[in-house]
Amino acid sequence: MDKKFLFVEIDEQASEHIAAPHYSYWKSVFRTFFKSKLAIAMLILATIIFSIAMIQPLFSNYDPLSSPNILDFSLRFNPPNATNWFGTDNVGNSLFDAVWAGTRTSILISFISTAINLTLGIAVGAFWGYSKKFDKVMLEIYNVVANVPFLLVVTMMLYVIGYGFWKLIFALTITGWFGIAYFIRTQVMIIRDREYNLVSRCLGTPTSRMITRNILPYLTSVIVTLLSREIPVIISTESVLSFLGIGLTAATPSLGRMISQYTSFINAYPYLFWIPVSILASVSISFYIVGQTFADASDPKTHM
Repeated sequence: MDKKFLFVEIDEQASEHIAAPHYSYWKSVFRTFFKSKLAIAMLILATIIFSIAMIQPLFSNYDPLSSPNILDFSLRFNPPNATNWFGTDNVGNSLFDAVWAGTRTSILISFISTAINLTLGIAVGAFWGYSKKFDKVMLEIYNVVANVPFLLVVTMMLYVIGYGFWKLIFALTITGWFGIAYFIRTQVMIIRDREYNLVSRCLGTPTSRMITRNILPYLTSVIVTLLSREIPVIISTESVLSFLGIGLTAATPSLGRMISQYTSFINAYPYLFWIPVSILASVSISFYIVGQTFADASDPKTHM
């Protein structure tokens, strides 16, 4: 006769077993990100542009000051063809070489400037929002800086210190981090007085640990959002300045300078104008969409 009931042995270790499935924040972030087909397409486009811009100029030896084919009229104003994929310009230089050399400059300036602005902005903004004494001083400084247009500050700085690659980066970062710091300060003020932070403060947790462990990890999606916006903004600002003829020297290729130079040919040779514009738009849009989608994916609310 079969027994209807069986005695189960007591396992003390079983009570310690966690039945909930294992959760990884970053795996969930990437899983959410790769659900967007548009983000994947823009990521591929951004990767291709970045790779070509970083590698191709190393082998082309393009020099914007040289015009080796200016006397050979057959090599000037050639439309895109199998030999010159983007055609040739008014002095016979390959537009393909010129465009990628200018793209490389724009990307490097945007990446370096964004890294400096984010580093300073996050560091200062976190302490700014946490310290009430520091807040009073920084607010007075911010009220002065915020009332002066950013583009005007950059232009004035360039006229004072001169033109050049690193001088342009200095001008873009001297006040560019203030807006990021103020935004981080606002976010920190929202989090700093929550119950777990008050308890941690009462237990004697140092300020540096409070900021780096208790506050900043909750701002991951906010920081990624700032990153996604900062890179296209810097690229656009650099292009506008180069279009106006300030910022970089004539020896440094730039998409903005090329667009300014080829504007006069927009009717007769439209490819000279629209190809650099298309590359500039592709860089800005692809980086923005990838960054914004990643910022949305890094928001814990999207994982619920």
